Amino acid sequence: MDIFVQQLINGLVLGSMYALVALGYTMVYGIISLINFAHGEVLMVGAMVSWTVVTALAGTGLPGWVLLLISLVCAIVACSALNFAIEKIAYRPLRNAPRLAPLITAMGMSLLLQTLAMIIWKPNPKPYPPLLPTDVLFLWAEGPVITYSQILILGTTVVVLAALLWLVNRTKLGRAMRATAENPRVAGLMGVKPDHIISLTFVIGATLAAIAGIMWALNYGTVQHSMGFLPGLKAFTAAVFGGIGNLTGAMVGGILLGLIEAIGAGYLGELTGGVFGSQYVEIFAFLVLILVLTLRPSGLMGERVADRA
Repeated sequence: MDIFVQQLINGLVLGSMYALVALGYTMVYGIISLINFAHGEVLMVGAMVSWTVVTALAGTGLPGWVLLLISLVCAIVACSALNFAIEKIAYRPLRNAPRLAPLITAMGMSLLLQTLAMIIWKPNPKPYPPLLPTDVLFLWAEGPVITYSQILILGTTVVVLAALLWLVNRTKLGRAMRATAENPRVAGLMGVKPDHIISLTFVIGATLAAIAGIMWALNYGTVQHSMGFLPGLKAFTAAVFGGIGNLTGAMVGGILLGLIEAIGAGYLGELTGGVFGSQYVEIFAFLVLILVLTLRPSGLMGERVADRA
């Protein structure tokens, strides 16, 4: 029972990070029907910028939580500027091109960002400083544990997801996003500026990716130029799992994928008689992707076409 609850906690933490990144994929797809495969690298840039700021301010004597907030603001600004530039330079000129062209461009942008990050920050992994207390909290005596970083990740995810749903469903900007997703030309006739809304959607997605990148660095304690590829790919799987273009589906898909991975990692060795260990945990994400694409291509909650944002 203790192992199951521990893996449940780990799965919720992992799923929270997947959900934040998956929302970036699903929002962009909802607006312009594009899979932004460079989104994982935006997460990486957020983590690397945060590491740079924290390292630069390490000798100032500021508390860890202050360093975390400062680095978060810097990461959000850097990622927002980067994603804004990517949309304007790489995707906007191809908006009316065949769908294969922006897809190939997105893959090329991903490789470009990885290479630039390797040049700027060097290829070796870097330890991310523990900015929060490293003590663990026992849920009960000698039972499952949770760290302060994990509590922060779970709490931040709940707040961010609630704020995003409120933004999309209750505000004038959200209505403009939904109108642009449904029909950009008609939205333009009604006074909405589709180009501005699309750029803003990329900025919101970058903000979520920056937060997820710092969460990833806090949880695993290391950053490097290639760290965004696998989380980005799994977050895409989560978005497809829940229903690409559906905000609630992306959240649910991310959480479920994290739980499947964590629980699978805890019991895989036992279920296979020791043939496969927890190092094979990556297979679960891609098994989920294959099964969903085969059995339910629209995802668990279905792709929203007319009301996606």
